[in-house]
Amino acid sequence: MNSSLVFRRFWCFNAATSSSSSSASSTLCFASNKKPLVFLGSPQVSAIVLDALLNASTSPDSLFEVAAIVTQPPSRKSRGKKLMPSPLAQHALDRGFPSNHIFTPERAGEDVFLSNLRDLQPELCITAAYGNILPSKFLNIPTSGTVNIHPSLLPLYRGAAPVQRALQDGVKETGVSLVFTVRALDAGPVIACERMEIEDQIKAPELLDLLFYEGSKLLIRELPSIFDGLAKVKAQPQDDSKATLAPKIASEESWLSFDEEAPVLHNKVRAFAGWPGTRAKVVIVDNKSGQDKITELKIVTTKVCSRSNIQVNQADEITFIKPALVFPCGGGTALEVLEIQLPGKKVMTAAAFWNGVRGQKLKILSAAYVNDHLS
Repeated sequence: MNSSLVFRRFWCFNAATSSSSSSASSTLCFASNKKPLVFLGSPQVSAIVLDALLNASTSPDSLFEVAAIVTQPPSRKSRGKKLMPSPLAQHALDRGFPSNHIFTPERAGEDVFLSNLRDLQPELCITAAYGNILPSKFLNIPTSGTVNIHPSLLPLYRGAAPVQRALQDGVKETGVSLVFTVRALDAGPVIACERMEIEDQIKAPELLDLLFYEGSKLLIRELPSIFDGLAKVKAQPQDDSKATLAPKIASEESWLSFDEEAPVLHNKVRAFAGWPGTRAKVVIVDNKSGQDKITELKIVTTKVCSRSNIQVNQADEITFIKPALVFPCGGGTALEVLEIQLPGKKVMTAAAFWNGVRGQKLKILSAAYVNDHLS
């Protein structure tokens, strides 16, 4: 059976077993005098844009209604035990959006899904972190096209991880772009953009929220021009020669190498916050027994050490200078680690961790250590 049908039945089952208010909402009839808009998204950050659209659509002078939501199929959570809707789908259901107007195709090019989409006769499709490739037969359906909210200043950082890669690069400015979707990756004409300075300590999840919040305001502002066709006239083609890529992050990238300089490591910690996080292995040396124990740490919060008088007994020794663990790094720099997480434990302060290893020495698991002890 086609996956679109399977997951539509899933949503209908959810509606039938939910509260009476949600059941009543599943029979909602959309107003015929407003332009139908379809929203596509999947992670929790997409809900910021959905809320803006739903709130704006209730205005008496609104030009549009959210006729349907398209999101990733339900997936198994809690170690594979329970099938759960995407964060966006759950948010929509919590708001009382009709479950039979939430579509969850495996691929956006499925025939049954496209048939359902054509039946809605959407004027416009909006995407915000949907996470699925849109084929030409999808893009040909909405009368006014498909518009994407992309959290970078296009043509910079085209791809799956624009915010993370921008933070990793240590850029001081980013932004959000409203762009018409074409078949090439994030390469369509730009309708409008909003610039934003990046604070030194902000992490990827917080920056994503800020950018999609600004992007939702930009979208609501530009919707009238998109509907009347002026946006297509004023949209500016991107300069492909200035394009940079933001490839998807792999979990293997999460390891920190303290041979690199502290600013590079700090930027990586900020960029990979949330997922996959950043990890390091340290050696705990028992001064009494002389035995070594290797421990994996998730590095949660850092800052670049500004002290110029940091001294360590050895190049790989980790010290504690309240309130941080100080890791020596490449180029004579040092990284202050303020929060860490042990496997299976909650996030703790560096001070709490240091108290737990009091009387023992901490060292970075360096290549030299591996060669001396693990060969």
